Amino acid sequence: MSPDVLERSAPGSFHNTDLLPADRRRAYWREALSRTFGAVDMTVADEVHTGTIRTTSLGRIQAVTLEGDCLSALRTRRLVAQGSEDEYVVVKMMDRGVARLEQDGREALLGPGDIFVYDMARPARLNLPQPFRTKSLVLPRDILGLSESDIAHVTASPLNPATPLGGLLSPFLARLVDGAGTYPPRTSELMARSVADLLCVCTDELLGRSSADTPGGNRAMLLRVHAFIDRHLADPDLTPQVIARAHHISLRYLHKLFESEDLTVGRWIQRRRLEECRRDLARDANGSTIAAVAHRWGFTNAAHFSRVFRAAYGMAPREWRETRGSAP
Repeated sequence: MSPDVLERSAPGSFHNTDLLPADRRRAYWREALSRTFGAVDMTVADEVHTGTIRTTSLGRIQAVTLEGDCLSALRTRRLVAQGSEDEYVVVKMMDRGVARLEQDGREALLGPGDIFVYDMARPARLNLPQPFRTKSLVLPRDILGLSESDIAHVTASPLNPATPLGGLLSPFLARLVDGAGTYPPRTSELMARSVADLLCVCTDELLGRSSADTPGGNRAMLLRVHAFIDRHLADPDLTPQVIARAHHISLRYLHKLFESEDLTVGRWIQRRRLEECRRDLARDANGSTIAAVAHRWGFTNAAHFSRVFRAAYGMAPREWRETRGSAP
């Protein structure tokens, strides 16, 4: 995905074939795919019945949901040499349908929930033989911190959702793509960092590295802690001590893990609770009381919740709810 492609497929862009005349859909779909994913030779069905692409910015990362009929995409050596798409790596999850990916001498057969990586710097072929939906993250390779050799070893090597790491990453990636565009800028930056860390963890897992002796081991533990916090946000007794005991680590080590987040453990918990409250208040403008929403996500004192909400978002919870409720 070259810079000019990113410009033409701007954050928040949306392509949809449904409202077009049947004779225009195929050409439109081919052009939309090229604008979103860069220089590839596309083959699509003679009759395109439906297709949508949603592209949203997540810091320096592009989050893309692609849904449509069958297609085949081929990136040749000639196309690699012609463009600047080699600056990007794509992390993709099959949300619906099946696919076959070929890259770096490997072939992967993919089903729902599978996560896989392909590198725009080298030839690749992706075949989607039936109606599908994918959720993708397009990452500049310079934020990954991976060697070229490491990247070459993880392409076309899928993570299955039945594995421990795959079971963690599949819902995380799906939620990240679905929520892209709703996070504050600071949160987007942290999410971008987490995505880079996720790919490093995948690399350690696929290469069989010992997690105890690598930076990826710290990242894997941090991701497990993040997931644990999200599962227990509603528990008002969630504390760093509880988290450390649940993961059989020292409290000191837990705090050291969060040094990379620029937040303490307690502040991370509070921020995640605020984000969920903010989302619920926007979705349920005339339903639960503000106190009930706060309690739902682990706040035991409504006045304290209002103070920290205002400090984080510049307005009271009631003002936020009224603003969202009056939005068109």
